[in-house]
Amino acid sequence: MTDVTLAVVAGTTRTAAIDGISAAGADPDLRTHTPSADLEIVADGRPAPDSAVPVSPSGCPTPAVVTRAVRELVGFGFVGVDAGLAVPTATGAPVLDAGAAPGGDVRDSDPVPDAATIFESARALAPRVARGGEATASGGDDGDSELLVAETIPGGTTTALGVLTALGERPAVSSSLPANPLATKRAVVEEGLDASGLAAGDAAGDPLAALRLMGDPVLAAAAGLVVGAVERGVPVTLAGGTQLAAVAALARHAGVERRLPLATTSFVADDPSADVGALADDLELTLAATDPAFGESDHPAMAAYARGEAKEGVGMGGALALSERAGVPAGDVRDRVADLTDRLLAEKGTQP
Repeated sequence: MTDVTLAVVAGTTRTAAIDGISAAGADPDLRTHTPSADLEIVADGRPAPDSAVPVSPSGCPTPAVVTRAVRELVGFGFVGVDAGLAVPTATGAPVLDAGAAPGGDVRDSDPVPDAATIFESARALAPRVARGGEATASGGDDGDSELLVAETIPGGTTTALGVLTALGERPAVSSSLPANPLATKRAVVEEGLDASGLAAGDAAGDPLAALRLMGDPVLAAAAGLVVGAVERGVPVTLAGGTQLAAVAALARHAGVERRLPLATTSFVADDPSADVGALADDLELTLAATDPAFGESDHPAMAAYARGEAKEGVGMGGALALSERAGVPAGDVRDRVADLTDRLLAEKGTQP
């Protein structure tokens, strides 16, 4: 699928350090390395030699493993977008810079002070990202290239909840944890609204304010990419769950009217606390959820995904949709995920 590019927007925030918010990393220190390692895994099949394979506290591997497994089977293009990485990538991963610093704590009054700059930088990058990171002298037509926009940012569902609330949209998000800590997330968002002097819906029609006051740099860059791609007529798929639905909400409030596809996993779609179907309906998104039937495997990693850990992220839902479109049997995907997980964890001396 050389005409398809997956763009994974990666960054970090201080929000991810809040206890009980994220399982995207075994502990808060390792969590800051997760987005960089995710880009390296999708690009090169392994993280840098001095990086750990991102796993949850219970040992569930990052969804980047699933995305990489599908990429090996299908062959789509890939580019990373640095939107506030705390740790730079250390391998040959193709990464473009959106000019973002790591985000602050959403409970503070101004967690993304440069939101407008990030948004516009990513908007300008959209044609290049759609070409897999390649620049052209003419900056010409993107032809029939298809762009999938994804994310990796620990704690990102909390900031997505903040943005949805500020915009006045349905306040529902999923979680990387089996039991969605919605009460904790809502309490955090309420603190952020109070600190920013906002009530729910006060940023309706002003996506940059929602991003600056209640968001994160990844949401800013991803929304800029989507808006920029739509302006160029590039087919765009939101490859993710409720965080990418929040990106769609930002695009809608920025004036995008095109009906956008949202490609996620059955793990998100089957999560009643996420209510992604209703959120997609609200935002006029075409929702597609792919079931990789991980429950049919006895491999520890897939058992962890099947019980609700790491339900989405790093483009997993979009990648699985591409594998289904290409006619790759789900059993082949499961076998490749198992092989890749075992190799990566053996190289790092850890167990799934």
